[in-house]
Amino acid sequence: MHETEASLIFDARDVVGESLAWDERRERLVWVDIIGRRIHRLDPSTGAHESWPTGDLVTSVGLRKDGGAIVGLRKEIALWDFGGPFRTLAAIEADRPGTRLNEGVVAPDGSFWVGTMANNIGPDDAPVAITSDEGKLYRVDPNGAVTMLSEDRFGITNTMVWLADGRFVTADTMKNALYSYGWDKKAGRLGGALPFFAGFERGLPDGSCLDAEDYVWNCRVVGGRCLARIAPDGRLDRIVELPCSWPTSCAFGGTNLDTLFVTSARFTMSAEHLDANPHEGGLFALRPGVRGVPANRFG
Repeated sequence: MHETEASLIFDARDVVGESLAWDERRERLVWVDIIGRRIHRLDPSTGAHESWPTGDLVTSVGLRKDGGAIVGLRKEIALWDFGGPFRTLAAIEADRPGTRLNEGVVAPDGSFWVGTMANNIGPDDAPVAITSDEGKLYRVDPNGAVTMLSEDRFGITNTMVWLADGRFVTADTMKNALYSYGWDKKAGRLGGALPFFAGFERGLPDGSCLDAEDYVWNCRVVGGRCLARIAPDGRLDRIVELPCSWPTSCAFGGTNLDTLFVTSARFTMSAEHLDANPHEGGLFALRPGVRGVPANRFG
């Protein structure tokens, strides 16, 4: 499979597929459908698929060192064991009814970093316009303590990757920009934001992952139809075309971590568009010629 031949491997039909992670112990992909209110697990080699309904919005998922999962819900971070109840570990912005959780990723130190945003999903699951920057970044440590990481505000928090030199890279989808931050370990806070990659004309930035060469692979949502591979210095390295218009998150997986998997969304799309493009919301795979790095685990 060459990089230009991304193919559909699972017709998930997710409303908003997100937060893809590769569980190397079980050789399974794990991801969420935020608005579809479900968590997926897939063996890409056999097609064996499991799905769990979540009752309310489920916004992110990560892996734990003990083999379970850590899950972002609408307002809570919970521990979960691929079945059974969610066990609340922390509440985020319980005093801000107009916000919800969005991106969440396990950090190299075993904590869970999560972003918030103004709620953009109405009671009927129709889109609600975002009119202000309400998003913040938080760190949840294994005992449930929550720390706000920065005073910066975001329209939509997306992308959380940690470069080899210690920089943290994150995106604001609304501003079509990725930023890098230094990490003040002593203070437990992020430093000031520096521009990393901005103004790219295809779509907007959604989720990202790192490869073993420390390059960032960024999904270009809202019609971008591609992945952008970005060098550690913020230079555009290459563009990989995709057969979906809203790619949302990506992760390297497979036995050798040499397959790049991509989730997608069908949120806001017309019935006419979906009739013509029935695989929107599917899970795709390609082999870009580089390997990834294992997912961090919580705990």
